[in-house]
Amino acid sequence: MPKAKDLTRYDAGDLRVIEATGRHDAGEAIYFARQLEYIRPKAYQTTRLPLSAVRLIPISTDIPEGAKTHTYRMYDTVGMAKIISNYADDLPRVGVSGKEFTAPIRGIGISYGYSIQDIRAAAMAGANLDTSLQAAAKRGHDETINKLAWAGDTISGLPGLLSNANIPLVVVPSDGAGAAKTFVSKTPSQVLRDLTSLVNSILISTNGVHRATQVWMPVAQFAQLKTPRSDTSDTTILSMFLANNPGVTVEPVLEMKGAGAGGTDRMMALENDRDNFRMEVPMAFLQHSPQLHNLEYTIPCESRFGGVVVVFPLAFAVADGI
Repeated sequence: MPKAKDLTRYDAGDLRVIEATGRHDAGEAIYFARQLEYIRPKAYQTTRLPLSAVRLIPISTDIPEGAKTHTYRMYDTVGMAKIISNYADDLPRVGVSGKEFTAPIRGIGISYGYSIQDIRAAAMAGANLDTSLQAAAKRGHDETINKLAWAGDTISGLPGLLSNANIPLVVVPSDGAGAAKTFVSKTPSQVLRDLTSLVNSILISTNGVHRATQVWMPVAQFAQLKTPRSDTSDTTILSMFLANNPGVTVEPVLEMKGAGAGGTDRMMALENDRDNFRMEVPMAFLQHSPQLHNLEYTIPCESRFGGVVVVFPLAFAVADGI
């Protein structure tokens, strides 16, 4: 099985490139090469939280780095096991229907660089080169991957999770104040009902084959779940929901805000399992050897990305307008 490349590797010819194409003296060339060794891991030591797609969506690196497209199958499944007697010949069968889809794999690129004068000045002062440039390049790359994982890109043909039209939609009742669907317009009991209906829809539509393990919703709605169920109760909406749905967690996800039809807020229930969906990353963030252009060394960075593949759409359910 192909493995993803080392996330911080440069080619072995880094120093040779500098010496062959640059005008540094030997000391500056050695200094620059050592600085790159120092800078490389710094992008992975930042204290900022990882972006939500990488944190929540399973990642697959099985596709070879050189692939230009990938083909996957999307399935609908029905069927449930039952208690049987000895020598039973009426075992229930699981029904599976599937379609094949082909999606592109696109290159994601970004770069950062240091002028020759930056290198001279740092070498003269005995100081380290600024590592914030690489950290910014890595963050810019990750933000692009995060956006594509959630929304996809119609122009390039990359599939995103929230743009998948095969995930079932659960209609939220319009019985809040002013006939609204929003959580803020509803009573705690109504909010609890809507949450429970969303989770149960996966169990019902798949005859128990799939069960929700997570619910994702915007930050504001998640905060509302922490309010008491009533003026006389110290139990929150969230604690009541979790008590009635063991094995299910609720996550605040920024990308759920405005992700629904007409720009409304969305919540999603899902069985979070790599067998159900995955983010295709044939090549992780890779930094190449520095390249001299005029009076600057540029370090190009790239990755390969194939979008988010949903294998079993019925393992998901979304509700808009909350």
